[in-house]
Amino acid sequence: MIAKVLVIGGGMIVQDQVLPSLLHLVRLGKVGAVEVCSVRQSTIDALTRNGFVLHFPGIAFETSAGSPELYCERIAALPPNSVVFIATPDPLHYEMAMAALEAGQHVICVKPLALRVEHARELARASRELGLFCGIEYHKRFDDRSLMARRRYRMGSFGQFRLGHACLLEKWYYRESNFQNWFTRENSDAFTYIGCHYVDLVAFITGLRPTAVSVFGIPDRFPNGNEGWLWTDARVIWENGACLNVQNGLSFPDAAPGTNTQGLTMYCSGDGSGALIEHSDQYRGLKYSYVRAAEGPGATQYAEPSPDYFQYVEWSGPGLRPVGYGYRSIEALVEACERVTRDPGAIAEIDAQGLLATPGNSDYNERVIEAGRISIARGGDLVPLS
Repeated sequence: MIAKVLVIGGGMIVQDQVLPSLLHLVRLGKVGAVEVCSVRQSTIDALTRNGFVLHFPGIAFETSAGSPELYCERIAALPPNSVVFIATPDPLHYEMAMAALEAGQHVICVKPLALRVEHARELARASRELGLFCGIEYHKRFDDRSLMARRRYRMGSFGQFRLGHACLLEKWYYRESNFQNWFTRENSDAFTYIGCHYVDLVAFITGLRPTAVSVFGIPDRFPNGNEGWLWTDARVIWENGACLNVQNGLSFPDAAPGTNTQGLTMYCSGDGSGALIEHSDQYRGLKYSYVRAAEGPGATQYAEPSPDYFQYVEWSGPGLRPVGYGYRSIEALVEACERVTRDPGAIAEIDAQGLLATPGNSDYNERVIEAGRISIARGGDLVPLS
């Protein structure tokens, strides 16, 4: 059992996926305790006002709030065989992950792990040398669609990927959140933050590696006046000459019924025939119209909720349990931490299997991000990966 998980950060991803997944793992006896550490007390207050006490009766979590350096104190206070789960703005990931590894604790980090490939490789070296697991939470890998496509692609059912398109546009209300304080031109962009999901997914399915990237960004202003690359169009070239177009933005209308719009289409060829992989992730399969609009940012009276990513459902135990690939991803990463505690040599096996993203098997993501940041600053020039 993992002794404790320290979550650094408490924003939307923690509320919607990370914390409830970890609380269920406490309930199952796979994790001993959970603590959430944040700079802002208001973030902690929002978590404690959430319905977690109803969903997970009898399962509590600790909290701490304070200075930006508080996470170092909380890492130092962790018992052995713990995990540091990093869910903070992108530019902070590397520093926090390295601090956790140097303190002798496993690391799970929301994507992307780092903004520079050098930093990802440093984390890979530290993970191997210290015998600690370091994993990146690319939850789309645990969508059954992705696993089905990976298996069949690698069986040869689709031939070779040649041309594709992906999009993931988050809702407009993201602009009203803490994003406006850190998601600025010098720190990130829509492709870095969102598009990395689909770069990772194409590599996960095909085994191909990207070789060059072009990112064209359109700047826009947040309500507080800060400017960010809030719309992006990227072109990723792969080692077999294939091309993937990826469009991202914080721009999906709040009035639209889904929580976002997203999908992946891949055109392939082989044996004198064309082939197709199309995942219409924005098609929810559900159509609900409530008697009143649900609470929360972007909530609508008519809704098309997703049953796939993360939901609460009834089960035989108390409260509700989380289901979906968002939960399965975190469960698998926590189990990997426990496995590496028992056998540090398992790091090499996990890297080789490639189901979980680690800095040892997925630094192509950081290579794309680093080159993409150069490209967007140059107005969309094609930049080879280092």
